[in-house]
This record gives sequence, C-alpha cells and structure tokens, in this order.
Amino acid sequence: MSDTIKKLKPTALWSSFADLNAVPRPSKKEERVIEFMKNFGKKLKLKTKVDHIGNVIITKPATKGMEKKQTIVLQSHLDMVHQKNADTNFDFNKEGIKMYVEGDWVKAEGTTLGADNGIGVATIMALLESTDIPHPKLEALFTIDEETGMTGALELKGGLLKGSIMLNLDTEDDRELTIGCAGGIDVTSKGKYKQVKCPSGYTGYILAVKGLTGGHSGMDIYKGRGNANKLINRLLFDISQKYTIRIAGIDGGGLRNAIPRESFADIAVSNKQARSLAIYVRKQAKVLTVEYQTTDPGITVLMKKSDKPAEVMEKDFQKQLLRSVYACPNGIYRMSPDIHDLVQTSNNLARVLVSKGKYQILCLTRSSVDTEKTDLAQAIQSTFELMGAKVSFDGSYPGWTPKPDSDIVKVMSKLYKKMFKDEPHVNACHAGLECGILGTNYPKMEMISFGPNILGAHSPDEKVQISSVQKFWKYFLETLKNIPEK
Repeated sequence: MSDTIKKLKPTALWSSFADLNAVPRPSKKEERVIEFMKNFGKKLKLKTKVDHIGNVIITKPATKGMEKKQTIVLQSHLDMVHQKNADTNFDFNKEGIKMYVEGDWVKAEGTTLGADNGIGVATIMALLESTDIPHPKLEALFTIDEETGMTGALELKGGLLKGSIMLNLDTEDDRELTIGCAGGIDVTSKGKYKQVKCPSGYTGYILAVKGLTGGHSGMDIYKGRGNANKLINRLLFDISQKYTIRIAGIDGGGLRNAIPRESFADIAVSNKQARSLAIYVRKQAKVLTVEYQTTDPGITVLMKKSDKPAEVMEKDFQKQLLRSVYACPNGIYRMSPDIHDLVQTSNNLARVLVSKGKYQILCLTRSSVDTEKTDLAQAIQSTFELMGAKVSFDGSYPGWTPKPDSDIVKVMSKLYKKMFKDEPHVNACHAGLECGILGTNYPKMEMISFGPNILGAHSPDEKVQISSVQKFWKYFLETLKNIPEK
C-alpha cells in the first residue's frame, strides 16, 4: 500500500512519509530512524550532524536570490506514539506502519499512523531533497523522544542553531497558527502491597472496559472522553459497596500522553453472588453507554469467567486503592481565564498497573502556568501518598509563552488571509510542543507552529487529511518565499 501513498500529491512529501513510516521509531528507541535521517542527509551531500542525545541537524544553503533572507529552523520530531487495538497483531519494534487510503484520508491498519509528527518530518525531507523550491538558508532540526519526555528538545545545546525563525510543523489543524503551548510533568506513584490467598467459594472473572475513543491527552482532553482507568475503578468501587469481591490485579491504559481506551480487572466473586453481580454489571454498562453515547459510542463493558486467581489484594489495600484512584483528578482542572476556550491545566490518569504485589500509577499533568502545574501535581501526590505510595516527579518541561506581535506571526497571518480568504486561528494549545523548551536556549528566536488536519492522534483512529496536506504544503512553500530579510 506504500506505493499508493507515494502517488498522492504532493508526491515528494508523501513519498518521504511512506519511506519514514517503513522505519520503526518508538519513543526512546529511535536508533534506526536517527540512522535513517543521518543517511538521508549525507546522501543529499548536505551538512549533517547528530548531537550527543540523538537529534539530527541537516543544513541546506539558501537558493539563488534568497541569500538575504533570515535563516529559518524547520523543526519536527522523529518518534511516534505506538498504540494499537487489542485485536491487532503488530510489532512496532520490527514492522513498518501499514497504511491505506480511505476517501480523503490516510489511515493505518489497527495502529497509530505516525502522521504526528511524521507529516512534519516528511515535509522537511521533501524540501531538503528538492532542486526547484526557492527557500532561505535552512537548518532542519529533527528531535527525538518528544512523545514521552521531550528529551531531544531538553538536551539540545545552545549555539548549535543560527536561525532566527523557527517553523515547528507539529500542529494538527490547518486553520491554526499556534504561538503558545502548555508545559507538563510526569507524576508516578509506586508501591507494594500484601497479597493473600483467594478464599474458597469464589469464582474468577475478568471485568473489562473497552472500545473508548481515547485520543491525545492534551489536544483532546477538553472533549470529555471517557478514561478507561477511571471508569473501571468506578465500577469496581460501586461493586465493592454491594458485593463481596476480591481484586487480584488491574491493567489499564498505556502511554502517558494517550487517553486510556481499555482497562481490565482480574477479580474473584463469591459464588453466591456471581449471578446477581453479572446482572448488576449489565445495568451499570447501560448507564455508562448512556453517559458516554456522544463521546465514546463504542464503549463496551464485559464480565466473563476466568481462572480463579490464586492470590488477591489484602482487603485494606483494595479499599485504599479504589478510593485513591477515585479521588485522583482527571481531565480539565482549570480553563484559562485569559484565552477563550483554552484548557489551562489538566491531568491524564494514563496508566494503572496492579499485579503480583506491586503497583504503579502514571499521570501526565499539563498546564500553561508552571505554578498551577506544580499545584495539581502536588494534589495528585497527596492523594496517593495517603495510601502509602512513593510519588515522584519527572520530565518537567516549560510552557511556551505566546508572542502575538512577532514578525513571523504577522507575516504568516497576512499570507494565510491572502491565500485562503479567511482569518487564521492564532492561538495557544494545551498540547506540549517543543518550542517552549527550545526557547530556553534560543530566547531570541521567533517561533510558530502549523500543520495539516490530523485527527485521532495518539490512538489507532489516527488519520491525516489528504486535501489538507495539499493546502498545508502550498502554504508552507509560500511562507518560505515570504520570510523577512535579515
């Protein structure tokens, strides 16, 4: 199917995207894609550098007549979120993404597509490879590990880049010019618990919440989509108030930056109550179906027999766990009082894993206000410390403060209106872009982010719109022509 993708227009961009998507590139395992990009630059005989952390920088001289323009940095990240449907047999560490075209969209077969941020990377590759596109001097910056820690941006040293303008190609709405974003911090709660032998007279069951929409824990958090970790905990809490159940384990969610779509609990139920409980679960499933019919029409709640667990949680820990997860903030914490419709602070309860005497609970807390980010992280810390967890903060990165009066914002806003007869949406977003981090070492560099329409990022429903990519490419090329002079 990659041949079909390569025939889409603009062919240079789509061909580069297909080549990129043939290379496995999970976050923190980017060795192969770093080598791919290094070889790409060297094959073009362009100055290519890999820094100490793995970022790749490829420099291309200005085309004739563009030498007086300011040098621009083109920036995208090499890694992608790896998520797949439970019934999809796919190895992200070995296989390339399997893509197909459906109408005006490019999708993947049961996995994330990698359009975030592969389309940005492919755009830059197409420009570097071109021989007939006018442009100023280019510094192409391909960062690593954006999705799970912003490591590449955090480790990029000052002085490596000479450009005065950065075009970040990591926005997912072709009407938007993004000039600010939220910062984030990883909150991890860990601990051990006592296991006891499962009582006699109990039967094993698997309780599952599946089929949720999921999505990007920054860009989609305002949509009110169900969080599988919160919903299965809600069910377990309600059940424990009315029935005698023992929990052996919980396994829900995945990556911190993805809203959890599935969660599973291994439970044991008193034989005398099993039938009644099954009826109750079906009733609760109908309640959740009604509550989430708009945001998560595919929600499914299942309870099926399984092997009886040999060991279960000690009763007091089970009680503490359910109450702590119930109390953990999730979703929007505060909207911005200054920017209309902008989520200011949020939390994603991303991962709950409780098994064999150990537990870990992973959150990603975001905010465009650093002090409020810390405040929410400390609230989560307090919640889980009450159950005896050891809580740590890692991977903190700053937000990106908007500068709406910068020259590049004015140039691109005017150009958008001229080309598309419409006003662009100049805004800040709740996702974590690398611009804020990069700006700490390059404070004088003007920055802006834009891109084509990408829906369902960080989920197997991810797709990119073909016509929007064409619009974005056209706008991108015109922007290059209109970069201000030095």
